[in-house]
Amino acid sequence: MGRHNKLNKGQQRRVRSNMHKRLAKREVKQELTWSAEQLGNMEPGIIISRFGQHADVESADGEVLRCNIRRTAGSLITGDIVAWRRAPETEQGLQGVIEAVEDRRSVLTRPDIYDGIKPVAANIDQIFVVTSPLPAFSAQILDRYIVACEDIAITPVIVLNKTDLIAPEGAATDYINERLQLYQDIGYQVARVSATEEAGLDQLTALMANNTSIFVGQSGVGKSSLVNAILPDADIVTGDVSSNSGLGQHTTTVARLHRLPNNAALIDSPGIREFGLWHIEAERVTWGFREFRPYIGLCKFRDCSHRNDPGCALQEAVEQGKLDRERLQNYHRIIDSLEKA
Repeated sequence: MGRHNKLNKGQQRRVRSNMHKRLAKREVKQELTWSAEQLGNMEPGIIISRFGQHADVESADGEVLRCNIRRTAGSLITGDIVAWRRAPETEQGLQGVIEAVEDRRSVLTRPDIYDGIKPVAANIDQIFVVTSPLPAFSAQILDRYIVACEDIAITPVIVLNKTDLIAPEGAATDYINERLQLYQDIGYQVARVSATEEAGLDQLTALMANNTSIFVGQSGVGKSSLVNAILPDADIVTGDVSSNSGLGQHTTTVARLHRLPNNAALIDSPGIREFGLWHIEAERVTWGFREFRPYIGLCKFRDCSHRNDPGCALQEAVEQGKLDRERLQNYHRIIDSLEKA
């Protein structure tokens, strides 16, 4: 029965097209509700959250109003800086109209089954890459996130959550400490925190000051728990790690911007675990390993694969102890995954 209920790709496109047409008609009706003369003067604002053809806009004085989006404003996402106008009175829950959007200084995207690449959040200054000892600490996954951050020129900050679950000593603890020290030596900031014990949160919020940030990481590392610990009034739903599978459940549903007291903003967004390297060229991956950059272009052969090629500058640097062997191995794993995609 399920086979006959599934839509093919052509049917899916038609359904989406009809849906957009219905939304457009609904929007035209709403726009006609207020004439241009009734609306207030143009004001600056920032998109706090987006809901179909409506969005919550934060005004310059911190007031949040739900507004209709003009078709001419384009596709808006959380973090967009916009120009909007107040309505004379609230109608159908709407309090104004968004007229235009400013150019984005940065944008975070993820893969989408329909659109290829879908924007998630805009105007982000730094990305907190969250990892933890449970489900498992993975330097390989960390490196994938870091390369993705470097590719879009947004500063990554590494966050080790659930420090209360780390044994005082042992091989696993030594490995985590050694990897984190390496990232610090390369030039990345590292924060060690525990959301459950509220340890290290002062350091984390200090790193967020005067910036718009977003948390990324695999399910189960405690992203939502960290947001709840930093913003106890935000009421973010958390996805605890399953005792059976060791994996977390992804539960956040709508991207939303939250304010902190220290002139900081935090965007909590769905779909972030898919944030990655699906569209990056091999040369950009190499560039994404910050410490590799002084050696780029120094290999004997222009098309060097940085594996067993004679005269490879990266391999020679590893042998001389100037570059980390595991980071180069992770680089190759990323390249191999792109070739298989």
